[in-house]
Amino acid sequence: MRVDAASEPPLLRLRDFSVSVQGGVPIVRGVELSVARGEAIGIVGESGCGKSITWLAALRLLGHGATTGGAALLEGRDLTGLSERELARVRGGRIALIFQDPSSALNPVQRIGTQLGEVLRLHRGLRGEAARREALRLLDRVGIADGPRRLRQYPHEFSGGMNQRVMIALALAGEPDLLVADEPTTALDATIQAQVLDLIRDLRRETGMALVLISHDIGVVGDLCDRIAVMYAGRIVETASTRDLLARPRHPYTQGLLAALPTLDGPRRRLTPIPGTVPAPADIPPGCAFAPRCPSAIARCGAELPELAFAAQDQRAACLRLAELPPPEAEADIAAAAARPLELPA
Repeated sequence: MRVDAASEPPLLRLRDFSVSVQGGVPIVRGVELSVARGEAIGIVGESGCGKSITWLAALRLLGHGATTGGAALLEGRDLTGLSERELARVRGGRIALIFQDPSSALNPVQRIGTQLGEVLRLHRGLRGEAARREALRLLDRVGIADGPRRLRQYPHEFSGGMNQRVMIALALAGEPDLLVADEPTTALDATIQAQVLDLIRDLRRETGMALVLISHDIGVVGDLCDRIAVMYAGRIVETASTRDLLARPRHPYTQGLLAALPTLDGPRRRLTPIPGTVPAPADIPPGCAFAPRCPSAIARCGAELPELAFAAQDQRAACLRLAELPPPEAEADIAAAAARPLELPA
């Protein structure tokens, strides 16, 4: 089943995309997803659902221990078949990544100016004073003051939030068409998290670049993205526009994620966690992988693998009981409250 955002050719499309590790253990299974130019898509799910692995594998950043199937098409060109030299021009140039942990993604023994200069040289051909001026402009754009001094410093001289801003500057240096932000606010306090998310929103508005935001926090994704895809155990189980998915979730897993999300206003309610944990890739049960944790599961859920099916216009969900279990009004009210933007400190 296709999960296309628009009728025009997508910027990037994952077609029946799968990832396996040594021994043939599948981690990502049959992902179908497309990203249009200028679109913001959120990828949501618990840890271990395959969110980050999907995009790292699409850019062949997992090493030789992982194998992929299907296709990752950038404007029709399959990234999985490119040579390392060709792929090096795509990484950072056409598609940029912001990794979860900036302190480990940045080179600890190179100055910030050296690292920015390398990206500017490789992807835009800038050297010398031209590269330095552009590096200073990028630091200023991401909110880092005193640029000349900061360019001479090392990553350990920056705070976690400042290092994340440096990572964003590095991503912008290549003027990419698509930015993949993998948990960009991990380990940051609420105030810095709000600032980083506002920065990403402003940069998208200015540059028109597409965004893939990977997060376990459906509230953060709902505040930034036009469309959301929910992943569970290596598969997409629901996809829809942000408004539709948060206001009327159809898959029991999406409903569970929203029921566990606290709100800042409205009536007080007890949060309802999803029982159990995401199964390990080698232990995924037959049929629907969510069935052992699903309150609505029936016998056939443990034997039949559900496919993404239309739940509403532009909304699809992979549930065998999709027609039988419309979301209760109480759950719709909870989701509508969760759809309101997070009121984080300015």
